[in-house]
Amino acid sequence: MKLRKSAWLLLVLTLAMSMFLAACGGNNADEPAKEDTDGETAAPTGEPVTGGDIIVGSIGEPTLFNPLYSTDVSSSDIEGFIFSGLVSGDTEFNPVNDLATDVKMSEDGLTFTVTLREDVKWHDGEAFNADDVVFTFGVPKHPDYAGERGSAFETLETVTKIDDYTVEFKLNQVDATFHPITLSYFILPEHILGEVPVADLGEHEFNTKSPVGTGPFKFEEWRDGEYVKVVANDDFYDGRPYLDSITYKIVPDQNSLLAQLQAGDVDFTEVPGTDLETVKSFDGIKVESGLGLSYTYLAFNLQQERFNDVKVRQAMTHAINREEIVQAVMNGDGEVAHVPESPLSWAYNDDVPRFEFDQEKAKSLLAEAGWEDTDGDGILDKDGEKFSFTIKTNQGNKIREDIVVVLQQQLKEVGIEATPEIVEWSAYIEQISAPNWDFDAMVLGWSMSTFPDQYDIFHSSQREEGLNMHWYSNAEADKLMEEAKQILDQDEYKEIYGKIYNILAEEQAYTFLYYPNVHRAMLENIQGYEFHAKSEFYNIHKWWIAE
Repeated sequence: MKLRKSAWLLLVLTLAMSMFLAACGGNNADEPAKEDTDGETAAPTGEPVTGGDIIVGSIGEPTLFNPLYSTDVSSSDIEGFIFSGLVSGDTEFNPVNDLATDVKMSEDGLTFTVTLREDVKWHDGEAFNADDVVFTFGVPKHPDYAGERGSAFETLETVTKIDDYTVEFKLNQVDATFHPITLSYFILPEHILGEVPVADLGEHEFNTKSPVGTGPFKFEEWRDGEYVKVVANDDFYDGRPYLDSITYKIVPDQNSLLAQLQAGDVDFTEVPGTDLETVKSFDGIKVESGLGLSYTYLAFNLQQERFNDVKVRQAMTHAINREEIVQAVMNGDGEVAHVPESPLSWAYNDDVPRFEFDQEKAKSLLAEAGWEDTDGDGILDKDGEKFSFTIKTNQGNKIREDIVVVLQQQLKEVGIEATPEIVEWSAYIEQISAPNWDFDAMVLGWSMSTFPDQYDIFHSSQREEGLNMHWYSNAEADKLMEEAKQILDQDEYKEIYGKIYNILAEEQAYTFLYYPNVHRAMLENIQGYEFHAKSEFYNIHKWWIAE
């Protein structure tokens, strides 16, 4: 993935690496101003009221606003304000209609007929219709498409306009992910982008200067390194948002976020468990908590021969005391992970090989792989090469910054020299993404899909252009992931994914570190918030500010 396209996370990338704040009061000269309210404050009525502005803070800066090219959490969240998909997901991760009013699947599972809403307008006033859907789904199928989202559309054979508000999708094979995942991609405006060569779409100014969607908020301004502002869409098909605007503010680090939350300069943020008690002491702040749909991991660049040895990766995991990381670094606010699936998922199965903390076992496996300390300097070597490398993570996420220091200490005890490298977010994404893959090892997080599917991250076909940045490859796992896509029965799907998780765990495709809890702090007068394990801004158009 290239920086111009990155909007990652860990799926994802992350990723849980973005932190979000918002504020209903207080500005300074270099921030967008918020309107003051004259007169006395009325007593809360319990009924939603229209008006008000919130500031959401983030330590991650967005890269662009085009859902077919973005991969980072910050960009994806802002896209959620601006765009809409045919379907979305509820708090139980079930697909629900959005721009679609009906989705019908044929008996053989190869044809989907989607009926569209007829009351939707783009932010520039143009009517939304089937042309927009056909255009959007055609982009990742085009030979000139250069984004990372192509794998979600691999089974799509044709997309056809039946009439202005009916679209037919034909698949070349059954795909269990098509309805919950592929149909959830945000739709782009054909009348604006239809004549743009697909090869140029990733760099088009639409993505950064003038994104137009059908979502609850309209793009107004992006001041690089400072904030992105969106304003209410008066013509939103599900009713005008109660809020007048949202300002997504970029803040240097977590400490700054907390300081601004306490000072009233931001209204909403996700805070790590290490700061939870501190935040709870802030006047006028409430916290909503739950297990997040994400995990944090340590990945090795498998293009490097030393890491391509399964015994070495197993040894690494044995050398790392993950429970200590959860307890000491995170104050116990998480759960050690063994597979790339959340305990919240119906497909979760952690009955897999486990590589618990065992330094002697780690040393034994490293010796079997040919790594020994031949010169007595305390660092293992092999064929004249020291076992020395860097572990990168993103600047501003203090938990990850602490984790890489702990990893340095723990790996040193088995003869491995691991040096932490803290990198500014946008530079970090560029370095670890295609075609650079400029990392030895990295600590990052994936924000998981609401439908369990590991194809994008672990299938070998996704190494050069997709999200498999660490270059994992296993022929049996590839075959099983391909087979799983064609299974519609949930129990059978879970069974085959149990086999996939066994392979990923046995080979330690990642060192899976932990599943984090998420804590979202906000001003007490923000109402209408509903906790969603994946979506921080779930149903944002229903949020309102109590008077």
